[in-house]
Amino acid sequence: MGFAQILTGLPRNSRKPNFFSKNSSLPIRLHAYFLLPPLLSTENPSLQRSVHSNSCNARVFIDANEENSQSLPNHTTKDAENIAKLLSTHPTSSNIESVMDSCGVELTPSLVTEVLNKLRNGGVLALSFFRWAEKQKGFKHNTVSYNALIESLGKIKQFKMITELVKSMKSKGLLTKDTFMLIIRRYARARKVNEAIRTFQTMEKFGLKPESSDFNRFLDTLCKSRQVKHAQEMFDEMRKRRFTPDIKSYSILLEGWGQELNLSMLHKVYQEMKDEGLEPDAVTHGIIIHAYCKARKLDEAVEKFHEMVARNCKPTSHVYCTLISALGSEKRLNEALEFFEMSKASGVPLEAPIYNAVVGSYCWSLRFNDAFRIVDEMRRHGVGPNSRTYDIILHHLIKHQRTKEAYSVFQRMSKEECCEPSLSTYEVIVRMFCDEERVDMAMKVWNEMKAKGVLPGMHMYSALINSLCEENKLDDACKFFQEMLDMGIRPPGPLFSTLKEALLVNGKEDTASILAQKLDRIRKTPIIG
Repeated sequence: MGFAQILTGLPRNSRKPNFFSKNSSLPIRLHAYFLLPPLLSTENPSLQRSVHSNSCNARVFIDANEENSQSLPNHTTKDAENIAKLLSTHPTSSNIESVMDSCGVELTPSLVTEVLNKLRNGGVLALSFFRWAEKQKGFKHNTVSYNALIESLGKIKQFKMITELVKSMKSKGLLTKDTFMLIIRRYARARKVNEAIRTFQTMEKFGLKPESSDFNRFLDTLCKSRQVKHAQEMFDEMRKRRFTPDIKSYSILLEGWGQELNLSMLHKVYQEMKDEGLEPDAVTHGIIIHAYCKARKLDEAVEKFHEMVARNCKPTSHVYCTLISALGSEKRLNEALEFFEMSKASGVPLEAPIYNAVVGSYCWSLRFNDAFRIVDEMRRHGVGPNSRTYDIILHHLIKHQRTKEAYSVFQRMSKEECCEPSLSTYEVIVRMFCDEERVDMAMKVWNEMKAKGVLPGMHMYSALINSLCEENKLDDACKFFQEMLDMGIRPPGPLFSTLKEALLVNGKEDTASILAQKLDRIRKTPIIG
């Protein structure tokens, strides 16, 4: 039984849940990475808040935690990095006890939360650290540390363990709406839409009465999890009852249909919004322009921009960013640069996302010297560069097989302030070396990453293990596969098939059998914390 079913007692096989409680006075039901900037880009937190206000928090915890970590005291961040490094080399719970007991660190809520954030790709590891911390004299977990653990466990779909954590939070009075929204998000990402809906329904049972802003967050979560059809169904059902949609509600749906490239539904929702007497604002116009750009209807997108200006609606920095990125990706560089100049003249803040869009535009046209010139301009104006800037350049260098230059840029990142390689950066570089059949260099970068306390995800493990199998380095492949299991990460079927076949070809039937048994156990047995 999943979290929502245990708490509500609803039948698992119900095809469509009831959206209203009989006893309730309120309704209780809820990109191409290098082509366009996401509408709620984490590069621009102020933009996130302007798009959906309360609903923006549906992106909870990962983005928020990254922001919060920048404001932590340096010693807390450093301690968290050191602990994450230690734990990543001692992944079993018994080792964690001895390692942490001997390190003598003074626990604070912010330190524990920061460590859990750094372990978010290692659910089992995060749980073991969480359990160790709660045993320490005088220490008590708070809502934020519980939520950080739930995020980590949700990534490996350990919903039964999450249920136990929710019960513990309830007993301690730590449950918040953010906790429920996080769980809803993880269910939606796992395509467990009915469970996500039932989780939203349980909020009121815990004394957390849903309001219109909460329903907007719910819609936002479904749309960002590529469940816009379900979001539309919820919206239509709720609108017939007690829910009065506002411009945020419509903007969320417009964004969802735009991401699905369904312009006919986008137009339908837009017209409904107008019929309700709600006039589109700058954010709404930006969402529509983004949708046309994503559908590669750039002339129409530019036309929508001029319509926006004609209505005396001032374009936001995100609108300029979207158009620069889209035009640049179609190698319409001159037009992209015209919009860059227009953004400067308009007085909108020239933030890193706009500059990054220009960097990307030059890269699409293979004008890398000009891209680095813009990077220098960013430095002069004090708006970057950041890791995203270099990720864009790396993507294009690798795409054109300029491996040496890409690795040089990667090495430069570690030496530049605010440009520390992210997990996505490491994944790109490791994959690059794997594709180049340089598994030795892939391992080197992997070890550098682990030394900095950055934990790999499932896709990164898969790339490395597949390459090790191709190179017939089966001992290393088995070691990383076992490490993956220890982290609680469930390997995709094709990955184990590749490893198993390589083991059998090399006469290692016993090893293949042992790994198969371990994999079977992790698939069938939930984590017990």
